[in-house]
Amino acid sequence: MSKILFVSSEAHPLMKTGGLGDVSGSLPAALKRLRHTVRLVLPAYQQLKARAGKLKTIATLKLTGTEPVRILEGVMPDSRVKLWLVDAPGYFDRPGNPYLDADGRDWPDNAERFAAFCRVTVELAMDRAGLNWRPDVVHCNDWQTGLVPALLAREQERPATVFTVHNLAYQGLFPWHQFAALGLPADLWHMDRMEFYDRFSFIKGGLVFADQITTVSPTYAREITAPDLGCGLDGLLRHRADRLSGILNGADYDVWNPQHDPLIAHNYSASDLRGKRLNKAALQQRFNLPPADQPLIGLVGRMVEQKGIDLLLAAIPALMKEKVQIAVVGTGDKGFEAELCAQAKRYPDSIGYHIGYDEERAHLVEGGADMFLMPSRFEPCGLNQIYSLRYGTPPIVRRTGGLADTVVDATSETLAAGKATGFVFDEPTPEAMLGAVRRALALYRQPKPWQQLVTTAMAQDFSWDASARQYLQIYAKARA
Repeated sequence: MSKILFVSSEAHPLMKTGGLGDVSGSLPAALKRLRHTVRLVLPAYQQLKARAGKLKTIATLKLTGTEPVRILEGVMPDSRVKLWLVDAPGYFDRPGNPYLDADGRDWPDNAERFAAFCRVTVELAMDRAGLNWRPDVVHCNDWQTGLVPALLAREQERPATVFTVHNLAYQGLFPWHQFAALGLPADLWHMDRMEFYDRFSFIKGGLVFADQITTVSPTYAREITAPDLGCGLDGLLRHRADRLSGILNGADYDVWNPQHDPLIAHNYSASDLRGKRLNKAALQQRFNLPPADQPLIGLVGRMVEQKGIDLLLAAIPALMKEKVQIAVVGTGDKGFEAELCAQAKRYPDSIGYHIGYDEERAHLVEGGADMFLMPSRFEPCGLNQIYSLRYGTPPIVRRTGGLADTVVDATSETLAAGKATGFVFDEPTPEAMLGAVRRALALYRQPKPWQQLVTTAMAQDFSWDASARQYLQIYAKARA
């Protein structure tokens, strides 16, 4: 059995801004169920500490140039995975978002904050915190942890390292003067290490130095080795292609399951969908939409161009002619937020919008909408389409990343074979998206094939256990 130090900047339900939080809350628990020893390391954000329950100080570290850092120990809610929090109040004892200030701007000291987090993680990994525990594998996630493989590569008799890219577009880029202020080894500022076009790239630490690299779907693993989605790092990823794998994120069906979801108004199953119809009424009421007998399209996600929100906004006049309702939950680009609010005022009986992330509303959208829209320009994995399948809310997605790996397009052939689970389009244009929506609406008006589509979708299994076993294979490769 392996000893795994799982390192992340967020984990649901303690702190979540996106899919990274879902994965970091679920994968360690799945590894523990497979009888491996896991320690989950997170920054001790103010909000996280308040949610973490009973904590005790188990170590104190003094890093050069910083105040003493405490290591707090607790357990993750529900899973009982052991939790280690890096308590550096000057860096992490702040309210709200872990990366952004109240105005939505990056904290100006993010480089210092996450460099300190990485340095403490290295001390834990090398068993220099007096805890008498040394991992076999250190599993790092996204740019906030990218320094860990780079620093561990300098150590003798170190644990193996795995680095998972959840979204290559977020790279942790900082100017020279911030790199110089961090006091890191000078040789890291090199194009073959962590320098990236005259900036210091945290994510390159993972991509250059980790023993194995993973990303969150097989298709995205291929996409990021090409210029279109490689974000300038495709050459490096091609160079390390023998170390790069794509493993689909799993869904936590203890949390996302309409049969026992406490956050939806009515529970239901594939054999009894009456609750779904009642949830639609509850969703309409929550979003101040009239109880019209119209198809209801849901969307939950960040209001950013990556997610194709501009495609939705451009298509709204045409969608309104299709006599549909739309319920949206999300936050992000202020321009997109303002435009969606304006459209909701323009069409108050057809569009409802909640600004911000709200877990209860997100579940109610999955449980009450008739179909779920994800028109992403790129999507490393995506989880909402997986949740939508389980909730019998056929997803309408663009053929990219994990969306391509998880949704089977409803064609005449796949419907006849009983394999269709949703609707897929190719080009990132309003017209292509509208074409897929219209195909969905046409099938929705045919009760029997729609029922078959819904039940096939609900039968799909993307649970974490299969993905966790694939990660164990990657750990074995990293240690070899």
